[in-house]
Amino acid sequence: MDWEGMYRKGEAFWDRGGPSLPLQQYLERNPVRGRALVPGCGRGHELQLAVAHGLDATGLDIAPTAVAEARALYPQLAERFVAGSLFDPPKEMHGAFDVVLEHTCMSGLHPTLRADYRRGIDLTLRRGGLLVGVWYIDPDLDPGEEGPPFPFGVPDLTALFAEGYEIVEDYVPDVAFEGREGRERVRVLRRVA
Repeated sequence: MDWEGMYRKGEAFWDRGGPSLPLQQYLERNPVRGRALVPGCGRGHELQLAVAHGLDATGLDIAPTAVAEARALYPQLAERFVAGSLFDPPKEMHGAFDVVLEHTCMSGLHPTLRADYRRGIDLTLRRGGLLVGVWYIDPDLDPGEEGPPFPFGVPDLTALFAEGYEIVEDYVPDVAFEGREGRERVRVLRRVA
């Protein structure tokens, strides 16, 4: 997927102009602290949300234009946005985070890249840390359309993190962006190995 090209053309259709509603609700209800990574941070809405809830957050995105737009949208947080790949994160990010906040990054990846995604989470999240995810489960696709977002079922999510993680919370949120009602799942995982 040419994420940089999509941002340059103004085709970031996944950007809803604000942070994930289920993630916002989760952070309001659960006092999460420490250093947080927002992979695939895009225009920075979830990073801004994380900082507003007291997290020392860093956003990482492979598209330099997304990072530039995030810095322009949230200038007071500009230094927190980093251009780079979760698949090969900067060394200073290895084991550096207490929390990873997932929203739309995983669903934007082709299924063949899921193991690379998991490896990136393992590289950045310290043992005992939390992966707080709003997972876009099995999105509706038009006939013949493959994605993104790519179909990703609950059994796939369970299998991806079966080893080395334990489920802390798991539920279908009661808030969502229009069209995503009942299509997202909040699953919080703790890294145990």
